[in-house]
Parts: sequence; structure tokens; C-alpha cells
Amino acid sequence: MTTTVKDMLHTYPADLGGVDPAALERCIEECAACAQACTACADACLAEGAVGDLTRCIRTDMDCADICAATASVLSRHTGYDVNVTRAQLEACATVCAACAEECERHADAHEHCRVCAQACRRCADACRALLRTLA
Repeated sequence: MTTTVKDMLHTYPADLGGVDPAALERCIEECAACAQACTACADACLAEGAVGDLTRCIRTDMDCADICAATASVLSRHTGYDVNVTRAQLEACATVCAACAEECERHADAHEHCRVCAQACRRCADACRALLRTLA
């Protein structure tokens, strides 16, 4: 199956710096999906009746969305590639995704959007860790 991410990686005119293209593609896609899920979850939390009980979840969702979006951007740039920057960004993303998944799971029985978000966060954290394992 072709995706925009895959198409863009294949059109890059130079070497990707030894990064596994399949792991990179998956990670960019999971980061983008997680950013969307976290943004939507935070918004859904704001629409809940007991929004005060969801303050930490909203904050964690927003932090995770921002870091996932930044990670997708960093991973989409290859010119002047610095493996240390990429590694640090992936570690931060995996950390915030794990924290967000944990927080959302606390509310998953009461709020379906939190369950869906937790799953997206777990997939993103897994994709970040998988890409980290491939870095030289």
C-alpha cells in the first residue's frame, strides 16, 4: 500500500542516512496519527461533564500531541541528519506516549475517546522504540 509518507521517502534524492525506510515510514505515520488522536481526545475531554477530573488527561494529551507532531517533522527532514537529535526526539516521544497512554487508560472505562487515544499512544511509542533500535 502506498502512502504519502512512503511516496515522499522514496522521492528523497539522497541517502536517508542509513535509517530503515520501513521503520521510518511507520514511525512518521504513527506520530502523525497519535498527534491527531491526542488532540481529539483533549478536545473530547473538554466536552465531558466532569472536565475537572480530566485536567491531567487533557494536559498530557496536549503535550503528547505537540511532541508527536514535532517528532514527525524531525523524522521527515533528512538533509544535515544528526542521529543524536533523532535519537533524543524519539526517546522523548516514546516517553510522552507511554505517559499519555497510561493516563488515558485511567479514564478508558468511562470515556471511549481515552481508550482509542491510549491505543494510538501505545502504537506510537512502539514505533519510536522500533526505529530507535535501527539507528546506527
